[in-house]
Amino acid sequence: MNIEQLFENNKQWIAEQLKNDSEYFNKLASGQAPKILYIGCSDSRVTAEEIIGLKPGEAFVHRNVANLVNNVDLSVMSVINYAVEHLKVEHVIVCGHYNCGGVKAAMQSADLGILNPWLRNIRDAYRLNKEELNAIEDIDQRYDRLVEVNVKEQCINVLKTAVVQRAVKDRGLTVHGWVFDLRNGEVKDLNIDFQKHLEAIREIYRLD
Repeated sequence: MNIEQLFENNKQWIAEQLKNDSEYFNKLASGQAPKILYIGCSDSRVTAEEIIGLKPGEAFVHRNVANLVNNVDLSVMSVINYAVEHLKVEHVIVCGHYNCGGVKAAMQSADLGILNPWLRNIRDAYRLNKEELNAIEDIDQRYDRLVEVNVKEQCINVLKTAVVQRAVKDRGLTVHGWVFDLRNGEVKDLNIDFQKHLEAIREIYRLD
């Protein structure tokens, strides 16, 4: 890839935005008020705004390997805190994707070095749902299901945070679990009943 071409692409993008709206960058610089916090995977094929048709300023985005919400990861915890407490987002979306390299790596019995502690979160999700997953004989279908299970577990991790618990109670914040299918471009809503999961974990994780 020619890095210089990226600067040319930027100039073309600027010209196109100004052609459509001469005040575009003045508006962009005036501040942000997104209604959505999107937590997704770092995979280069899964661009958050593009797959769901959002424009700059409409979503606060955090991406990491396998869309994990790890309670000791200060990056994702800071993003959640800022988005929920200060930007007052109305929705938190955790979006995984089929054919996720991180999930596939977590299914393998291999020493992956620095990735080991990160992928352990997915292996923990596997352990918690082992009976269901091991009952799926087709390895590709099991892989797809672990992607979905991982999204559900990360939604639960979102619900474990104090700032989210307060926002759910005080202003009706909602948490969603989605999966993007690279094979056809569709976004699948896992229809996670976040209120049910919140009630299930309240005895131990209640912080509000």
